[in-house]
Amino acid sequence: MSLERVEMKIHPDMLRAANRLARQRDVTVGQLVRDLLSREIGRASAAKPPVRADERLVAPLRARLAHDLAEAEGWDDLQARLTSKGYVLRAAGGGLALHDWPADRRICKASELGFSYARLMRRFGAPLPGHSHTWLEKQHLNQTQSGTPKGAPDDNLTEPF
Repeated sequence: MSLERVEMKIHPDMLRAANRLARQRDVTVGQLVRDLLSREIGRASAAKPPVRADERLVAPLRARLAHDLAEAEGWDDLQARLTSKGYVLRAAGGGLALHDWPADRRICKASELGFSYARLMRRFGAPLPGHSHTWLEKQHLNQTQSGTPKGAPDDNLTEPF
């Protein structure tokens, strides 16, 4: 493996600290820098990009499914409505994702359609059956007397049903 020469400027205090660290590890400062860069490049390439659906895909879906999402009277009713149109909701981390049906490929987050898991859970008075994040039920269904958890937006003011 051939190495390229790189010249860089570094503050004298940082260079002293790098020399100390390199001596402790029994390597050169150059090797220390190469190791650090290699780890950082590995981290950056392994990092997952945010999973965000293309708005050009989401906008027509939002329009197509808005009535069903707004009018459903429970989880079973919602899933039946969505399935009849070729979709299904699945648990995804602390929320929900819309998948196509029956292929079951992820399309977008339910919140990107304007219906967050918390909002649907409060409306239906129960979590999605089988959702693994049970702590969300406690957080969103054990509400204050006003019916809105502390710090949650008032759905009537921010999102139409």
